[in-house]
Amino acid sequence: MKIYEKDPWLAPFKNAVDGRNQQILRVKEAIAGKGKPLKKAINGSLYYCLHRENGEWVFREWAPNASKIFLTGDFNGWRRSEEWALKPTGGGNWELRVPGDKVAHGDRYKWFVEWPGGGGERIPAYATRCIQDPETKAFCAQVWEPAKPYRWRKKRGPKIDNPLIYETHIGMSTEEQKVGSFTEFREKVLPRVIETGYNTLQIMALQEHPYYGSFGYQVSSFFALSSRFGTPEEFKALVDAAHRAGIAVIMDVVHSHAVSNEVEGLSRLDGSYTTYFHDGPRGQHPAWGSRCFDYGKGQTIHFLLSNLKYWMEEYCLDGFRFDGVTSMLYYDHGLERDFTSYDCYFDGGQDGDAITYLGLANILVKELNPNAFTIAEDMSGMPGLAAPIAEGGIGFDYRMSMGIADHWIKWIKERGDWDWSMGEIWHELSGKRPDERTISYAECHDQALVGDKTIIFRLIDQEMYWSMNIGSQNLTIDRGIALHKMIRLVTLATAGDGYLTFMGNEFGHPEWIDFPREGNNWSFFYARRQWSLVDNPALRYHGLWCFEQAMLELARASALLGVPPTCLRCDEEKKVLLLERAGLVFAFNFNPEFSFDNYGFNVPGGQYALVLDSDAPQFGGFSRNDPQVRHQTVREGDRDTLYLYLPSRTVQVLKKIED
Repeated sequence: MKIYEKDPWLAPFKNAVDGRNQQILRVKEAIAGKGKPLKKAINGSLYYCLHRENGEWVFREWAPNASKIFLTGDFNGWRRSEEWALKPTGGGNWELRVPGDKVAHGDRYKWFVEWPGGGGERIPAYATRCIQDPETKAFCAQVWEPAKPYRWRKKRGPKIDNPLIYETHIGMSTEEQKVGSFTEFREKVLPRVIETGYNTLQIMALQEHPYYGSFGYQVSSFFALSSRFGTPEEFKALVDAAHRAGIAVIMDVVHSHAVSNEVEGLSRLDGSYTTYFHDGPRGQHPAWGSRCFDYGKGQTIHFLLSNLKYWMEEYCLDGFRFDGVTSMLYYDHGLERDFTSYDCYFDGGQDGDAITYLGLANILVKELNPNAFTIAEDMSGMPGLAAPIAEGGIGFDYRMSMGIADHWIKWIKERGDWDWSMGEIWHELSGKRPDERTISYAECHDQALVGDKTIIFRLIDQEMYWSMNIGSQNLTIDRGIALHKMIRLVTLATAGDGYLTFMGNEFGHPEWIDFPREGNNWSFFYARRQWSLVDNPALRYHGLWCFEQAMLELARASALLGVPPTCLRCDEEKKVLLLERAGLVFAFNFNPEFSFDNYGFNVPGGQYALVLDSDAPQFGGFSRNDPQVRHQTVREGDRDTLYLYLPSRTVQVLKKIED
């Protein structure tokens, strides 16, 4: 069925849905040929930049506005000479062949590009290795051909039906005040991910970016693994280790824009502002100060699709989380829009070329690896974004449920505990399009950035600095710890098809994220993760982590995300929310003051056992329920009623015991 057959509100937009679908397939056929796979036609990374061919080094670039291109580097003293000049080969392409003994592994190099009226140093667009001079901070491409190429033990990760995602940043993953490495992450952090129970790593900031503090979202070299974290072989070892542990590895890919830097980036690669980007104001992102791709240009589409293929084939990644999809979908980048009706999605303000590119990207990923998956970061709610292309969708496997984190901020920040609405929590957390799969989260990296606050910091704030020891008696801490657990579990219990957290938030990491910058004297103090806090059983962070581990284990063991949740009751007066999912009963008591004896509600008859209790002592609770007690339903009329003791600010999960 088409998406407009499943959703009657989409019926008036049938022609628009069919039109975008047909355009995706038309462009695919134009690129690949009728009936042929897209993956065979997308090979930019195998042609451009630098390759070995028949014992020679071959350097290539697409630079249609260039009048001259020189190769400069360690091997020629960085001199521009005719011996090292690339020759035009037609169609805007340039090429230079160099004897194999003249260039060596580790050599640094750049282009010097001349164009009508100017010229300058440039990094090759398809460069797969770039390094930064520690003194000048300038970037160069680097020849990378190690004597011993990495030998994979497990190239592909597992098939993941319901992602439990650990969003991470390699550089800030160490406790030391420095930039962390791939090797350190593999040795010290990956075991934590495995032990906690996540099945997917989502890694940020892998594409090379000039400014570390951009969190990797201002990309300069799209094919280059950021060298500040280590070598390609070290990253491959990390991916390989994750795969062997049964964890998929996906990449936070940035195809929504590019850094405006000209020496390091794509902007004015050959002197033209439009080589890969739109002309004029449309080529400048008004909010991000970056360059906007022209997805209607064949070379731009080929560049970006080749980029996806490269990362999947070279580093054996299992998929992508596409950043900034909302910005791509609309000519106005979704800025100042409220998206209150379906008209907002089909009013002519949509960038059809960008939609076509995204559809092609999803086709390509699935051709390369049928088990790979893609996630769209879209806050607009574009219908069909995460629906199959055959049904009129754009082809993403999942979309981020971005509004959930915003609602948690609003409820915590703007309302007192007595004003929390159980019906609103249920509605906002469970309300998703039935034809799309979604990833839910209470908070991701966005909520941890400087200027914002994580959930734990909003709940506890400065009390966190001196009252997180388990022996402390502090009502603010008690409230924060209790709600942190409940918020995370109710978000998971109502999640569509996956769940995400950012590194460290699983144990309530204190404070915020602030990368080294001039405003903080280039300090790494807030650009790290303090693992020693969770490792200390005398601190309450440890109990929060134990709860996260138990929560994920329950989700996996019960196949929680394989079926939709059902609301049993929204009790606004008592602040009780009751859910059922995958044979589990969730009893949330958000009441800030009162516990309830013999709280009754209808469930299938039988005996129920407590399988998770946020109030258990190992989770930092007060042990107000006996985990050994079996709860027998009572027959009342034609229904069975389960009576429970519901302590204030706790959640219990119960499972029916089979006879």
